[in-house]
Amino acid sequence: MSGGSRWLADEERGWARVVWDFHLMGHRVGPVDVAVGLGSHDLGVPAHCARLYQAGLFSTLVFTGGPNPTKPGRFPRGEAVHFSEHAQALGVPPEAIVVEPHARNTGENIRFSREALTQAGTEVKSVLLVSMPYMERRAYATARKEWPEVDITCTSAPLDFDDYLKTMDNEQFVVDMLIGDLNRIIEYPERGFAIQQDIPQPVLHAYQSLINAGYTSRLLKPT
Repeated sequence: MSGGSRWLADEERGWARVVWDFHLMGHRVGPVDVAVGLGSHDLGVPAHCARLYQAGLFSTLVFTGGPNPTKPGRFPRGEAVHFSEHAQALGVPPEAIVVEPHARNTGENIRFSREALTQAGTEVKSVLLVSMPYMERRAYATARKEWPEVDITCTSAPLDFDDYLKTMDNEQFVVDMLIGDLNRIIEYPERGFAIQQDIPQPVLHAYQSLINAGYTSRLLKPT
């Protein structure tokens, strides 16, 4: 099934919603020293960053990411560059934005953002990670590994699963990404890329059921 497109069957939709809900951290968002908008294929990230900036939650905003490996034609000049431009169009002043255009994965997103802020002389004790909804938990696990000395809060655009599907043109792509991110949450701690997290049995059941149904295009290759 990988590489194609299909609408979700009712049972698959139920499983996918269980995995979706697990990815959401449910953190309460408050003022922080800096926000980091993580690269993705989704302009919902810089749009949500702009809303949070205008709400006065932070004064410094990092956008991080090179060309998107999943959809390389979407942001040809790199995710961070396009995200910065979109946020500025929504009212974020350019002097509030740090652009980190080199990261190729989530670990580099965190590490390179940290380095860019250090080089800018910005003291950071609290960070708000802004991501796609299904990336919250993996972003948290990665940041706790890469940047353990700061307080980490995660957030994403406030969309439920069905509403998010309406913003995309490919339901299968969304579920493949849900499964891919959970696969990394499971596998990355042993590879040294993230902290370990407990995964409830209903989530594991939904995960395996969707793999059995063929949602496998974003699974890691065996090492």
